[in-house]
Order: sequence, then structure tokens, then C-alpha cells
Amino acid sequence: MAAAKLPDPLRTDARPRSIEDFKTGLVIIGRNEGARLVRCIASARTISRCVYVDSGSTDGSAEAAGRAGVKVVELSSPPHFTAARARNAGIARLLTDDPDLEFVQMVDGDCELQPGWFAAAVEALAAEHDLALVFGRRRERFPERSIYNALCDDEWDAPIGYSAACGGDALFRVSALREVGFYIQTMIAGEDSELSMRLRKHGWRLRRIDAEMTLHDADMHRFGQWWNRVRRSGHAFAEMAFLHPDAREPNWPGQVRSIVFWGGLMTGGFAACVLLALTMNRWFWLAACLALLAWPARMAQLARRQRERGLPSRVARASGVLLILGKIPQFFGLIGYHCNRLSGRASKLIEYKGPEAA
Repeated sequence: MAAAKLPDPLRTDARPRSIEDFKTGLVIIGRNEGARLVRCIASARTISRCVYVDSGSTDGSAEAAGRAGVKVVELSSPPHFTAARARNAGIARLLTDDPDLEFVQMVDGDCELQPGWFAAAVEALAAEHDLALVFGRRRERFPERSIYNALCDDEWDAPIGYSAACGGDALFRVSALREVGFYIQTMIAGEDSELSMRLRKHGWRLRRIDAEMTLHDADMHRFGQWWNRVRRSGHAFAEMAFLHPDAREPNWPGQVRSIVFWGGLMTGGFAACVLLALTMNRWFWLAACLALLAWPARMAQLARRQRERGLPSRVARASGVLLILGKIPQFFGLIGYHCNRLSGRASKLIEYKGPEAA
């Protein structure tokens, strides 16, 4: 798609448009976010066109949004709840109210928009006609409270400049979303990265700008929460690789191969060696130990790379360990996706945190 074919949002044939001239809207999505949602809505007071989409909350989130003066869309089930379905529903409601909407900001209900973000994002998106979206720095609200929160904070720190993918928070050009058909709403995870791939295949560009965007509250303090979140990522990698087998940036097929090797073959091979050793001879014990040694060696290598990137030693060590250990739940997520795909079942949400009290 050539940039010349795009509508010119700056209308160079007329007076220059200020940021306030652009028709922009906001979609907040959530499920049982409690006080996190209240903070999110409060951070978006300056945006007049605002919709909150609720996915079956049982903590009064929809009622809280209504009391805050936000338009509320409550999704029903079936079909299964997904973030992608919620995002599409929010965009649809905004476009029903104003078909000429130009830009739309997506934000998760566990995030807070940072002061100055919206103006900076609109200015950046308006300046480059072939940009489908812009996003900024998402930070963790409490990175010091758990190693899992700290790792999330590092995960959000994408390089500034043109990007291959974005996360759930971003300011989108509506015409670009229309062109690619919005989100695939059956996806339970990775819908934003998958949408990014389709946008790029249509010739659009994505850019991370040097601005603070959102404050996120992962609220992860237990190993079980981390396990479920990583299992969900395995499901996402499997689906994205299946939908885009030609992907190389990001290399989702390569990520799937890594999950199968470290999470599947290594784990299964070690378990088989142990079982055989229990019934046979010491050589199988030796084989099992050799298989196991590959894990800490790889963990140490990754931890060293993370330290070289500038992460604190404690966070770098944890990152090295969890990146490899995480291949196990990712493998389960991968298997779950393909089992559901082959059987024709729709995947259900994999949740890792519960409501936060208001």
C-alpha cells in the first residue's frame, strides 16, 4: 500500500489541524479489575469519547464504570470472552456513535494513561500517514513487589522507533483497522501481536515513540500466577505461528520450535530417562543427568545476556531461570491450542489474577 493512497489527516489544502481537531476515542476493556479499573477511568478524564467493555465481571466493574460516566458495553457468553472480542465491541460502539472517528486508543482496564500521552500519540500518528499505530512506554506500577512484576516491567520496554509488534495499549488509525478487519476475536491471547503482523503485511508501519504511555498493574506475586500467564503465552505463540507460518519478525515458528525443544523434548526425554533408570541400569541415570545439565547451562547463558543489557543481577538471574523454566507451561499452552483447533473447540480465557478490591 503506497502512502499516497492514504487520506491526508493534516489536510494540507486547508488550515493546519490542531490535536483537538482530530476525532479520537478510547476503548477500555476489563474483567474483574476492581480498583484498577477505577484508576484507569480516572486517568482518561480528558477523553470525551470513551467506552468500557466488560467481559462478565462479577465484582461490579460495569456498574463502577457507569457511575463514572463512561458508556458501558457488557458482553454476553457464549461465545467465550476474549480481549480481542472486547476490543472489537468497543470500536464498534464508538463507530456507531461517530462513523468518522479517526483515531482510537486501546487500553486495558489494569492500566492508567499517563499525563501527556494522548497529545503526544495523536501528534505522532498524524505526522506520518503510513503509521497504523503508535505506542509508548508501559511501566509496571509496583515492579519492586515481586520478581514477576519486575520481569513484566522489562518485557514492556520495547526499543524506541519502528517496531514489528505492539501490546494491548496503543493509539490506532481507524482506517488501518478497517483495512485489515480489526482483531481476530476468537484469539484468547496474542491478538495485538497478530493484528500488528496483518497491518505490516498490508504495508502499514508501527512505531514506539519516546513517551510515557501507561502504568500497568500485573499484580503477580505467586508462582501459580506466573505459570498461567506463561501458559497463555504458549497458546498465543502456537496460534500466531499457525496463522502466520511465514513470520520471521517476530519469528513465531522459531519460538514454537524452541518451546517444543526445551518444554517438550527436554522435559519428556529427561522424564523417560528417569523412568527407565528406575527399572534398568545406571547408564540411564547418567543420561538423565546429562539431559538435566542443559537447563542450568542455558539459564546461565540467558542471565548473562540480561545482565549485559543492564538488568540488575537479581532480575537477570530470575529472567534466565524463568525464560527456560517457562518453556514447560508454554508447551502445555501450545498443546492446548492445537488440541482445541483439531477438535473444533473454542479456547477459553487463561486468567492469572483475580479482582482487586475497590
